[in-house]
Parts: sequence; structure tokens; C-alpha cells
Amino acid sequence: MVSTGASPDWASVEIAVPRSAVPLPGISMAGFHQRVPALVEIAMVAHPAVTLLVDLSGGESLAYRAGGRRERGSVVIGLAPGDLWTSGSGVGECLQIRLEPVAAAAVFGASTELGGTVVALDNLWGRDAGQVEERLRAAASWDERFRLAVEFLGRRLDLNARRPVDPEVVQVWRRTLASRGRVRVEGLADEVGWSRKRLWSRFRSQLGITPKHAARLVRFDHAAHLLVAGHAAASVAAESGYVDQSHLHRDVRAYAGSTPSALAVAPWLAIDDVAWPASSPVRSP
Repeated sequence: MVSTGASPDWASVEIAVPRSAVPLPGISMAGFHQRVPALVEIAMVAHPAVTLLVDLSGGESLAYRAGGRRERGSVVIGLAPGDLWTSGSGVGECLQIRLEPVAAAAVFGASTELGGTVVALDNLWGRDAGQVEERLRAAASWDERFRLAVEFLGRRLDLNARRPVDPEVVQVWRRTLASRGRVRVEGLADEVGWSRKRLWSRFRSQLGITPKHAARLVRFDHAAHLLVAGHAAASVAAESGYVDQSHLHRDVRAYAGSTPSALAVAPWLAIDDVAWPASSPVRSP
């Protein structure tokens, strides 16, 4: 399914990244500008972050569909939305912001609906969503847009500061990320002094998915980047902690709706080294 539809010609897409690290923990961003009018339909690949896509096109808005649900314009995409596609035409611009689950809970408020769906930004931010779009669209440069985005997100973080994620949940998430998903939930519960049931409940209510699902998603993301870097599926399965190659195949099917060989050339992942250099440490063998 990754190869279905018209893939973007990345040579005609300008990619902008902040000149320095975003001063908000767990948040990264990149800007995209389609210079040449084109009709594009692309399968999006699951990533262990909530994704905020701010549509700056000012004309034909981007469209998203997942599980029979359709949204247009600026959206927030949960951690595991399933079979997700984005499409658009003409000359478009978009600011993509990735938020680790802990940061997303602080920006949007803890919500299970961010675990696996696509939500219109104005459903979450109301009139603020339109104001954010207008100011970002009117900005004279990507540098200014990044600065404005940091201001907006910083204010949201301050607004939700009284409803923080439990330190134990934060610790479990960071351990999951650091281990690339190769952790046991029971061991993590012991580390933070909670029962497995309590960890499961608090983690899901605050980050939108269960600890086990989080570990599986992080492991898949690492495997996906190894595949894109040119590693063979068998070695990727072994290095990523899968039982065998068929186990890897099942996760790729579940998260990307494709096979490992198709995922290795997925357009959505083809520019990660440029747009998200800090999160793409894997290089070709």
C-alpha cells in the first residue's frame, strides 16, 4: 500500500529545519514547501510521536484519511492511527511538528483520543487554531515560523502545567525510548514501584496508548529506519529484538500496511535524514 498513489518528487520540495535545537523538550519541527504544482497521495508511516500538521497552503488544503475518517487542513495525528494517507494538489506549504507523547500530553492535555486517530486542530484548540494558522502563514520566513511555533507551544505548555504527566509515566516512556522498545512492562513497573495494572492504567490515560503498545511502536520505528538505511530484513529483525523475520513482517503489516521491502523505499521515510536528522541516526551499511 505504500507504493499506491502519486509519490512526491522530493526534488521539488523545499525542506526547512530550525537553525538550532528547539528549546522545548520532546518537540521537533520541519517545514515543507511544494514548489511545483502536483497531485500527491502518500501513505504516512507510524512514528512514536504525536504529529501536529499545520496547513499553510492558503488554498486547496491537505486532506487526511484513516479508518474511514477524513479531515482537512491542520490536524493532530495520534501515535498509531493505522492506515493513514495524506493527499493534496497545487503548491502547498506545511509545518510539521513532532511531539513525544509526554510533550503532547502537556500541549494538548492528557487524552486517550490522541492514541490512535486524526483530529482537526480546531477541535482541540478552538479559535486559537485559526489564529495560529494565520500568523504562521503571514510570517516572512521559516525561521520566523519556527520562532512563532515555539512561542505558541510554550504558551500551551504553561497553560497545562498544572496537569503534568506522572513522573513514573515519564520515566517509563524515556526507558522505552532509550531501549528502542526492548523492555518488559513488568520490569518497568518494578522500577517505578507501581503494580503492572496501575502502570498500564496511568500510562494509557495520560499518553493515549499502553506501555506494551508504546514499546512495540518504538521498536517498529527503529526497524523501519534500519530497513530504509539498506539493512536486510533478517538482520533488522535480529537487531531490533523481533523473534524472527515473520514477526517483523507482521509489525510492518500492522503499522504500515506493507511489506519490509516496500517500507524500505517508503516516500514518507525517504527524507527523514534531512527533515529529522536528530531522530534518524541510522545510516546505510
